Amino acid sequence: MWNEPYLETCCRSALHRLTLVRQHGRPPGLADEPCLRRLSTMGLAGLGPDGRFAITPAGRERHASEILKTPRARSA
Repeated sequence: MWNEPYLETCCRSALHRLTLVRQHGRPPGLADEPCLRRLSTMGLAGLGPDGRFAITPAGRERHASEILKTPRARSA
């Protein structure tokens, strides 16, 4: 059963960009900042001490399932 909040196309793209920049993060002030802030409120991204957005472990999991379409392990 699907129980995760829906991600708009722009937010899915922002999540994917976070995986591409790896540990460098995305700086504030870019066009995708509203999506990065939304991802932060969902726990999929975080704002680092340097002010850059970085992906969280939950964000990596969501990226794998929603963007890469990797099946999740089932809970017993």
